[in-house]
Amino acid sequence: MLGYNEKLVLLKLGELKKASIEDLTKATGLEQVAVMRAILTLQKEGLAKLHERRIKVVKLTNVGEKYAEIGLPEIRALKVLQKKKRIKLEDLKEVLTEDEIKPIVGLLRREGWVKVEKTPEGLILEITEKGEKPEKRPIDQALELLAREKELPLEDVEKVISIKELKRRKVAQEEEVTEREVEITEKGLEIIRKGIELKREVSILTPELITSGKWREVEFKPFNIKAPVKRIYPGKKQPYRVFLDKIRRRLIEMGFIEMTVESLIETQFWNFDALFQPQNHPAREWTDTYQLKYPEKGFLPDEELVKKVRTAHERGLAGSRGWGYVWSPERAMLLMPRAHATALSARQLAKGVEIPGKYFTIQRVFRPDVLDRTHLIEFNQIDGFVVSEDLTFRHLLGILKRFAIEIAGAKKVKFFPDYYPFTEPSVQLSAYHPELGWVEFGGAGVFREEMTEALGIKEPVIAWGIGIDRLAMFKLGIDDIRYLFSYDLKWLREAKLIW
Repeated sequence: MLGYNEKLVLLKLGELKKASIEDLTKATGLEQVAVMRAILTLQKEGLAKLHERRIKVVKLTNVGEKYAEIGLPEIRALKVLQKKKRIKLEDLKEVLTEDEIKPIVGLLRREGWVKVEKTPEGLILEITEKGEKPEKRPIDQALELLAREKELPLEDVEKVISIKELKRRKVAQEEEVTEREVEITEKGLEIIRKGIELKREVSILTPELITSGKWREVEFKPFNIKAPVKRIYPGKKQPYRVFLDKIRRRLIEMGFIEMTVESLIETQFWNFDALFQPQNHPAREWTDTYQLKYPEKGFLPDEELVKKVRTAHERGLAGSRGWGYVWSPERAMLLMPRAHATALSARQLAKGVEIPGKYFTIQRVFRPDVLDRTHLIEFNQIDGFVVSEDLTFRHLLGILKRFAIEIAGAKKVKFFPDYYPFTEPSVQLSAYHPELGWVEFGGAGVFREEMTEALGIKEPVIAWGIGIDRLAMFKLGIDDIRYLFSYDLKWLREAKLIW
């Protein structure tokens, strides 16, 4: 079952016996892509053979195309000298660019076309007898050939001039291309001898063909659905962006309310103090968090809230003795890139929440760290909390397990006791990665009453902060967290779809 294009190519190949793709394209009048597809079909049917070989060719660069049109700098300079005989070097600025003037004296002297004289007014160039009647050089011949032929085999060019010289002058480049030649087989010749009827084909069944009944008279083009075609990479969202959007949608479908904020910069009050983290805690030092140099300080919220937070730190709330130090409002006003998304949980609790209520946020956070397969200094966190009258620690473990298994696709989950200044009890969530082993996802716990009461909440609050980048590693099947922000086109194109 040969189509019109295959029959036409076979007939022309029968005349030529052996031909290049370019020759067949000219002989048939078809597009080169159509000829190539026809050849692949003929080869599959045993009617033709396609021979391929890799060869090195030489092509002009953009600079080479420019010089082929207007002439090399030394040729343009020589034309000026042939008219004026003796000129100042500066006079060449009329025909040469600043970059071309710098090496021009050396080029002209090397060819023996000028004499150079140093004067107080600058360099003077005077044409020589050889410059009056210059011979055509190999580089000039090569430029003419390449401008005419567009590309030439490397061996043909090197008969004229070394490719190294052309590369040094940045006028030509070397490439490797595939040369294809097609040869008809005995089986193909046999079919031609039996006779081939060339009849135009229809590729689309139109309403007119159906209503007029002409579909009975025309020949429909057969389609080879197994023929190789150029792979297409349609536009799509970055894989990690897709993952974040789906996480956000799933949480909203589960009844969570999203907490949002415009700025990445936070005061230490919301990042630490409102979370009952003491001002002398080592996590607040430069080794564990970034700080802003300018502006150095922000503003504290309303006086009543600040007073409650201060009391919680100095003397304690809800039966606590606090941290027992003098709390500094100046320290709390310091600005910093947000170190954890839990700062938004504190803001939301102070602003007011529904009870019962479920809240979440996905935020970019910053921490000094050593970059490796599982650590970044700028990464995303998913933070959230649930507030209700009857919540227990077991509810928190259930939510965390569901995150790891249903959202990240982890097969094994472990919980370890942990410590955070603002939760008690506290827990660390880890999941098993086939390449990396057990990986820590994040921390969680029940917010301490000293924190929640200062923010105006009497009910228990269970909360978590999870490195969502690590969740994405599980879902996208990668073993290096840096790949989430990669510019690697191969990975971006081939990354597997999720859900």
